[in-house]
Amino acid sequence: MGETIRLTVAQATIKFLAQQYSERDGSEYRLIPKTLGIFGHGNVCGLGQALLQAELDPSFADMPYILIRNEQGGVHVASAYAKTNDRMQTFAVTSSIGPGALNMVTGAALATTNRLPVLLLPSDIFATRVPNPVLQQLEDPTDMDLSVNDAFKPVSRYWDRINRPEQLIPSLLNAMRVLTDPAETGAVVVCMPQDVQAEAFDWPVEFFDKRVWHIARPAVEQAALDRAVAAIKASKRPLVVSGGGTIYSGASQELREFATQTGIPVSDTQAGKGAINWDHPMAVGGVGSTGSMAANNLARKADLIIGIGTRYSDFTTASKTVFANPDVKFVNINVNSFDAHKQSAIMVQADAREALVALTAALEDWTTDVEYQEEAIEEDAKWQVSVEECYHRNHTPLPAQTEVFGALNEMMEPNDVVINAAGSMPGDLQALWRAPNPRQYHLEYAFSCMGYEIPAGLGVKLAIGDTGEVVSIVGDGTYQMLPMELATVVQEGIKVIYVLLQNHGFASIGALSESHGSQRFGTKYQERTGSGRLDGEYVPFDLAANAASWGADVLKCNGIAEFRENFAKAKASDRTTVLYIETDLYGPNPPSTAWWDVPVAQVSALESTQKAYEEYAEIKKGQRHYLNQ
Repeated sequence: MGETIRLTVAQATIKFLAQQYSERDGSEYRLIPKTLGIFGHGNVCGLGQALLQAELDPSFADMPYILIRNEQGGVHVASAYAKTNDRMQTFAVTSSIGPGALNMVTGAALATTNRLPVLLLPSDIFATRVPNPVLQQLEDPTDMDLSVNDAFKPVSRYWDRINRPEQLIPSLLNAMRVLTDPAETGAVVVCMPQDVQAEAFDWPVEFFDKRVWHIARPAVEQAALDRAVAAIKASKRPLVVSGGGTIYSGASQELREFATQTGIPVSDTQAGKGAINWDHPMAVGGVGSTGSMAANNLARKADLIIGIGTRYSDFTTASKTVFANPDVKFVNINVNSFDAHKQSAIMVQADAREALVALTAALEDWTTDVEYQEEAIEEDAKWQVSVEECYHRNHTPLPAQTEVFGALNEMMEPNDVVINAAGSMPGDLQALWRAPNPRQYHLEYAFSCMGYEIPAGLGVKLAIGDTGEVVSIVGDGTYQMLPMELATVVQEGIKVIYVLLQNHGFASIGALSESHGSQRFGTKYQERTGSGRLDGEYVPFDLAANAASWGADVLKCNGIAEFRENFAKAKASDRTTVLYIETDLYGPNPPSTAWWDVPVAQVSALESTQKAYEEYAEIKKGQRHYLNQ
């Protein structure tokens, strides 16, 4: 037996994580440079002690610790950090057992849905079972090994429980494998029983050697390339749908060169916006339910869709209605075979950058017709007129939220980052935002998790440092979900600009409810009256005062002109600042150009619902599986 070092399981975990690196294209990164968490009885004397030891003795392990306020928020910080770093780096997040662990499940689902690597270390019940049932233990009379941590299984890409010290070695190695897998990454969960965390073991010293995990760029199979090229050359109206995989692959320049050479228009998803600059001649904006009229008009007539790094969410496909050409075919470029196979596509299972380079070379002597390129340019020019109208409505008495977005879009620099995740805002932003590069637009719309925006601001700022401003747009509904990480931002001395829009209700769900016959029921923040309904005065909460109570500077903005002035003040400040502005709950929003499948009650006593169902049933006739090959 070789040389060993005696450490607890928790100490070994932290020492191991401090020596893990990722590498791609010759650039090397600390895979997990920090650990976030909240301590409780399940981890304070295990992982908490190990992190304390690292802080007091950097020679033991370089692993700074950040105290968060909510475990879900901590996972969102890690996800935002990973997304900003193109999945080359992430954070570890630890919790106590029971409610602390369960708080992370929503964050785990967000990470996995978005294909973002995060490492979660929830504490667990006693492996020995001697003191059972311990505080916060959920007992199952049929399975003594079951705990609330089993709830992570369906929302994780890797899950394990360390019941003996020896299990840690293969478990952590496999955890790193999944964190650095470009196709199968997501939430990685290693459950840590609280007694095992404190147990000592003689570890082989080589377990703590520096390890570099090389992130692969799967090359294009020649036969798959040939099939894709043949399909493209046979098409007359091809359209690219560029997703987040294009950005994670670092393929933005290659996408722009491909579009320039071939004359194929490029639309984008929420995760893919900015991979092609908005003012590129072949850029036509977002596609799908919240897309631009330009992209959707082209999508309806397209005879070939070239999906690059997209998972084809229902918003992207407008619930399988926007690609309306009866003969439409698909070519899908994706590192994940599950996504590459969607829509009965010609599969190119490969890295996006490698595939684009190969396609561009193979199509060197081919372009779309000039008339088609001119049509795409004209469609986008018409849509830009609509963008200007939405950005400069001069709506009274309260501004439309699109005016706030317009001011931000005009004032933010290319290296700044705008963040959003939920409500009506992602729809407006995808339709309108003019992203010059893949860094500026940071939308989490795979899980669309309310509460993401505030902790995400911290994660993004930790990733970009002083190279740009981070501007996180937060609605009043989202703010009430998870405001407490404002205190963490202030604690860390991190500067984030938060734009807090107050409209006294759930704008997106209210509009959806109204358009589907449900009369905005339960979507406004109103007091209950003698009628028994929530139809009284607005609930008099003061979100600006609440934000100030967490330690942030707050500037109230009365209209767009004052918002512009205060944004300049926030940029000049070195402190986290919240810009509070009231906006119109009823919009107006950008013109809708595609559909989203939200089922309406087939029978109802309400006339509004009856009418909505008739409209729904008619539109649904255009919905179909894409089965052409």
